[in-house]
Amino acid sequence: MKKTLALLALLHSITSFAQEIGDDKWGSWHMYFGTNTISEKLSIHTEAQLRYYENGKNFNQLLLRTGLNYHINRNAMVTGGYAFIDTDPTFEGNENLINNISEHRVFQQLILKNTVGRVLFEHRYRLEQRFIEVENRNSPFYEKSTQHRARYRLQVTVPLNKIFFLNFYDEIFLNLQDNVYGQNRLYGALGAHVFKNTSVQVGYLKNHFPRANFDRLQIGVFYNPDLRRKSKKNAP
Repeated sequence: MKKTLALLALLHSITSFAQEIGDDKWGSWHMYFGTNTISEKLSIHTEAQLRYYENGKNFNQLLLRTGLNYHINRNAMVTGGYAFIDTDPTFEGNENLINNISEHRVFQQLILKNTVGRVLFEHRYRLEQRFIEVENRNSPFYEKSTQHRARYRLQVTVPLNKIFFLNFYDEIFLNLQDNVYGQNRLYGALGAHVFKNTSVQVGYLKNHFPRANFDRLQIGVFYNPDLRRKSKKNAP
């Protein structure tokens, strides 16, 4: 009898933990990405993401990122930039923990591209310096810290016709301190070119952590305007 009660208590604690982190729910990420050309070699990266524990509700994270891109050639680009991330770490919405984690992040990255037939391959190598602040210092899960991380993403884009395409990627996150493995993201989406400089993607992300797996619907808008002044033709 005692063993049965102990087993039931253990199962209840496991179930409660799963509910607290929300890994049994479908969440959603709503994203905007922009590459704003300002010269032949330079462009500005802009990005905003709203992430939810559940589909379109139960706030999890706000991410804002920008950077300066230097285009070495059409197949190689380096970037340096900054990101701000505000996170609610609790699925249940504990008032003592809501929005208590803020992160200032500096990053450097290299992107290399190549094509095989009509298929585009993109390799992204990124280093991040993460300055994490915890507003609630009584939290048992987090503390103020500086962390360093490396990321590698392999992305494959397959055109279907002039409008539609498929996009896939796998990205691994490696901590440069403590436990090396951080997370892995596996993604697949259907995309469409809706205007000359604008495309949209709707897809699925499997976000795998050492102790949890999350399913996320992703909706992304990509807007890449050319902000250079156009030369006047046939000027008097």
